[in-house]
Amino acid sequence: MLKISKSIKTLDESDIGDNLLHYDYNVKHLLSLIRRGISKDDSLFLSSYRSFEGEVFENFIYEKLLIYAVENDNIEKFVLKGFHQDKIKAHANTLSISEKQQIVYRTKSREISEFDAMFITKNKELYFVEMTLVKSVLKLRKRLRKKKALLELIFPNYEIKALIILNEGATGVRQLPSYCTVWLTEGFLANEVLEYIVDTDAKKLMPKKRIKSPKMIEAHSLKLYPFRYYNTISWITKSINSNKKHILDMNFLMSEKIQRYHDLYNKFYIGYIDAAQMRDELKLDKSCEDDRRIIVALEKKHSDEIVLTYYIQQTRKTLYLYSFEGNQVIKEKKDPYGITVTEVYHISKMMDEKYKLTTTNINTIKKLLENRFNQDAS
Repeated sequence: MLKISKSIKTLDESDIGDNLLHYDYNVKHLLSLIRRGISKDDSLFLSSYRSFEGEVFENFIYEKLLIYAVENDNIEKFVLKGFHQDKIKAHANTLSISEKQQIVYRTKSREISEFDAMFITKNKELYFVEMTLVKSVLKLRKRLRKKKALLELIFPNYEIKALIILNEGATGVRQLPSYCTVWLTEGFLANEVLEYIVDTDAKKLMPKKRIKSPKMIEAHSLKLYPFRYYNTISWITKSINSNKKHILDMNFLMSEKIQRYHDLYNKFYIGYIDAAQMRDELKLDKSCEDDRRIIVALEKKHSDEIVLTYYIQQTRKTLYLYSFEGNQVIKEKKDPYGITVTEVYHISKMMDEKYKLTTTNINTIKKLLENRFNQDAS
């Protein structure tokens, strides 16, 4: 069991020198607000400052974890990032360091997951770390599930755990999964770092303090089990409705192996339906042609309930997600550079006529999912 040190709990900065000030921060927008004289109570300023403060907190805790790892006999390996590691180009299908000097796992073209920190214990436990200043951690659960599923796939010989580092007063902690260890620190402020960024002439920095220890490793040096992101999701799409007797193979879908993949991908794509058949239900306007393909997906919610969601790709980079909150249709434009845009494009190309669904099929699938969820809940 990992125990928080007094130094981390009290946010003692005496042992990290000026390292916090050597990091690069995304403050272009925040500095523009300051130059324009925007009040610190203004919602625009508060939003931008909180984002910056979260960056500083992550870097501060990372610096403290470096020292903690050296002093903790149970920690065997600690992954370097930022200015602590050699500048290595991000590699595909492995852990490496991104251009922003973060620990990431990526396919050839897209980043799948980012990790604030990562270390391995002598007991074959691999911990990924999340440090955040959010007041409620409920939204963390989805992100944690995805990261744990990925690490279980690529590091099957380790027990995957999470270390969550928050400020005192954060809510929802008891609802985090059992594989999470939670540390609570005193309240964090980033005022001094911002003052330095605004006036860099105000202080002459001490040199960077670098940790030297055989425990410190580069991300790409960790040996992992090969995993092909797009090959796997294509295989799932082909397999999930390959049973000729059933529109959806529920035994395949709900198997432990496939549900682990579902935690990672969050959605599986099962077929398509013409827009004409979904126009009323999704409240589509006339700009969406009758023969436009709507890709149908199975999305896994926080509660583990699986529901149908729908994707319409208008151009290569323009993708809309349609989902439901009760009876209300929610339309959301997806990030044009996000993994979902690439997934939908990739899957749509492989779907021939045998993947075409009808409204009857859709209603049958909804019923199957509802019955299974109720069965598992009872």
